[in-house]
Amino acid sequence: MSEETTPPESPVRLRRTLRSVPAYKPGKPAARGAGPAAFKISSNENPYPPLPSVLEAITRAAQSVNRYPDMMVTELTNAIAEHFDVALDSIATGTGSVGVLGQLVNITCDPGDEVVYAWRSFEAYPIVVALAGATSVQVPLTPNARHDLDAMADAVSARTRLVVVCTPNNPTGPAVRGAELRAFLDRIPAETLVVIDEAYLEFCTDDACTDALAIQRDYSNVCVLRTFSKAYGLAGLRVGYAVAPASVATALRKAATPFGVSDIAQQAAIASLAAYDELEVRVKAIIGERTRVFDALNGQGWSVPETQANFVWLPLGERAGEFAAVAQDAGLTVRAFEGEGCRCTIGETEANDLLIEVADNYLRTAGQR
Repeated sequence: MSEETTPPESPVRLRRTLRSVPAYKPGKPAARGAGPAAFKISSNENPYPPLPSVLEAITRAAQSVNRYPDMMVTELTNAIAEHFDVALDSIATGTGSVGVLGQLVNITCDPGDEVVYAWRSFEAYPIVVALAGATSVQVPLTPNARHDLDAMADAVSARTRLVVVCTPNNPTGPAVRGAELRAFLDRIPAETLVVIDEAYLEFCTDDACTDALAIQRDYSNVCVLRTFSKAYGLAGLRVGYAVAPASVATALRKAATPFGVSDIAQQAAIASLAAYDELEVRVKAIIGERTRVFDALNGQGWSVPETQANFVWLPLGERAGEFAAVAQDAGLTVRAFEGEGCRCTIGETEANDLLIEVADNYLRTAGQR
């Protein structure tokens, strides 16, 4: 038996920008701890399986995976246009909202151009910006974990090609309200594209947080980004879409990965739109659990920011890794952002109960009350 050897370093030249590109850190799988069950609440997944009608559509579509899907994703585009009353030529699809986001950066930014966004926000933003050769301009959140829209508008320069507003914000939870969003947009140059990332829109219950599609109709430089991964429970199928000015949507279709959206994903998304009344029951159940968890954590003494998403944010600072380790030992996997905090997805009732218990025990042990 030959001894294992380390392969020689490859001489292949890679882009220098890769040295500064952070690696995306997915939520870790659940690991069994001291309790009888283990739960993964680190990836903002929907805890419910697909509806029977959606599973039926997936099964039918799976029988033709030997064929390429429709590259234009025609059926789903038509379904989105009808469901949300938007023009067909304003819709572009992609492999999840993060896939469409990559296309947006590619169609707007040349090397050296700037992309403005809040920070901490979705961790894919600096990755897709850096890979395009563009420069991230990160604007700190306010002390209550909200977007500082005035500071973001101030950060827009002649080099800014794209501005991203994540609402509700991942990973902290607060949403941008309609009036403040319009005031912000009025300050942005017409030639700068503003992307409103609404991956968690369906969980938002604040009436002041206007549906961005209504705003998009009033501005010629606004693009709305959405996904079927969260509320619709299709995270494993990778399908999202943008609603944008027709010229932007056309460019997005040019930049899309050919045949990126599979027919299984397309048919599942169509079936999910058709069954949204059933899905909404599940969304409301998640919202109810979110309220229960939020109230319990704040009652324990945590300063949890207002959340309009399917997760809560624990602003632990330097103790984020420590809390994540304690939770892991109890059979609960949370998403730690080192030096900042932990994001905890609203999951099964049992997972939420365990989060409340772990959080309470942690405060007691740490002497925080």
